[in-house]
Amino acid sequence: MSNTFITGSTGFVGKNIINFFEKKTKFSIFKNGDKIKINENIVLHFAGKAHDLKNTIKTKEYYEVNTELTIRIFDAFLNSGAKVFITLSSVKAAADNLSCELSEEFIPNPITDYGKSKLLAEQYILSKEIPLGKRVYILRPCMIHGPGNKGNLNLLYNIVNKGIIWPFGVYENKRSFCSIDNLCFIIDELIMNDQIPSGVYNVADDEPISTNELINLISESQGKKSSIWNVPKYLVNTFAKIGDILKLPLNSERLVKLTESYIVSNNKIKNAINKPFPLSSRDGLTNTINSFKINA
Repeated sequence: MSNTFITGSTGFVGKNIINFFEKKTKFSIFKNGDKIKINENIVLHFAGKAHDLKNTIKTKEYYEVNTELTIRIFDAFLNSGAKVFITLSSVKAAADNLSCELSEEFIPNPITDYGKSKLLAEQYILSKEIPLGKRVYILRPCMIHGPGNKGNLNLLYNIVNKGIIWPFGVYENKRSFCSIDNLCFIIDELIMNDQIPSGVYNVADDEPISTNELINLISESQGKKSSIWNVPKYLVNTFAKIGDILKLPLNSERLVKLTESYIVSNNKIKNAINKPFPLSSRDGLTNTINSFKINA
């Protein structure tokens, strides 16, 4: 049984990783304020300050956690006997908005402090020479989902559950998602396979899904017929701007999240692992959606 140093153990990803690996490894859990001392052979750095849609996080917090803490954890890894370092960055470290499919060759240009703080951490890690016998993986997942996770998927579920008409049918988008099951599988493969090169890897399910398709999946899970209207974009944008002022659930940023296209290529990680992912995009999303029903 291996020994693993983990940060972010109370977060959604951390909890799932601990559950996934509980019979394979003994965890040493790092908590905020602890002295960083790594005696384990695997380091999983998942602590991070997530992108805040409510804009309540101070700018410096992104850099203190996403950048500075990552640097300290990575430096401790370099000075330790640990062999594997895996950290979660984000596709937002590369781009907040996309007009093309995102691959690892894309030149990063983040706009938000969240994305910038993640990119700075990546750049520091990539600037260091990796000692012989060590492996370093920077994972850039798109939106991670799974049972117990809350966010925009939960918002969509509640909209359908309450019988609210989805007015954004006119938006023809495609978005990549990342099932927590597939993420756990990928991390396991990276740990176990020492032939996978160090580097930056995008993480996404195989098939991008449109928001309208998501609404249909949610409706099917509830045994309902989906209600999708094609309200003109100018009316939707006006209402979103009102939401910015009145702090309504629908604001300009959330509208973009729900309707923009953001397609992430997973070709690099798929080729490196050379195995199929456990769950298809639709099966993973269906599992998440069904969990909302159970917990409602």
